[in-house]
Amino acid sequence: MFRRIVVAIDGSESSFHALKQACLLARAEGGTIRVISVVPPYEGELRLVGVRQHVSEMVREPYQKALAHAVEIADSLNIPVKTIFEQGEPHERIVDAAEAEVSELIVIGVKGCNTAEKLLMGSMTARVIGYSHIDILVVPSDKGIGLDSVLVAVDGSESCKRAVKQAFLLQKSYGSKIAVISVASVPDHLYGVDPAMAQKMIETARKNLADVAQKADSDGIKAEMLLREGDPAKIITEVAEKIHAGMILVGSHGRTQLRRLLMGSVTERVIGHAPCPILVARA
Repeated sequence: MFRRIVVAIDGSESSFHALKQACLLARAEGGTIRVISVVPPYEGELRLVGVRQHVSEMVREPYQKALAHAVEIADSLNIPVKTIFEQGEPHERIVDAAEAEVSELIVIGVKGCNTAEKLLMGSMTARVIGYSHIDILVVPSDKGIGLDSVLVAVDGSESCKRAVKQAFLLQKSYGSKIAVISVASVPDHLYGVDPAMAQKMIETARKNLADVAQKADSDGIKAEMLLREGDPAKIITEVAEKIHAGMILVGSHGRTQLRRLLMGSVTERVIGHAPCPILVARA
């Protein structure tokens, strides 16, 4: 599934943890690892050439050291890596490098379960998700990748259909136990104001689940179907914790939806509170 993996490194412990998890995944997949570190643009005003060069070297040094440490980590796990050093907008350089390497997965580390607001506003993770057409694995700093049990969230979108496809491949490759959840986001007041609309929303969620069940049957996949009502992000994370999911698979829109993504989507809120790594699938 993921033979060519790109891991984003910024020198943080969470990014090194993500690298370790990616190496373990690459070993299971028989795949390769590319580690990229991107120096963001310096926005200060530097008029003197000597000062500019000195500051440039100072800014680059931590990222170069991060790559060197990444190689040490990979070597300790007997995983060969190729390093990529770039300068520019991190989310653009990371995704562009992944596309140039014909990669199938981008891996990014985040600082554990964080609030959605802290994660979303201006974060590199959110921008990579918004910019990329490649699947992204977001790894919390205190969690490892688990493939024994996975939870897939569906809403009928093309990206969620991709998430379902990836879940089916996980079961075929690793025997993963699959639970598929569809959440009807029905506000409590809607039952009193427009009960017909509330029922329609529930039926839509039910149909999304039925479509996946039909696909699972035709592909010989065993999966548990879960229909819920309420706040999708909250319910998805609660169910993932309850069933001890080792991974949550969700869909998210691409570059045309970057503004909406940064302002907060179900996917981003799941990432902010998830009890395990999250695979963000692309259509």
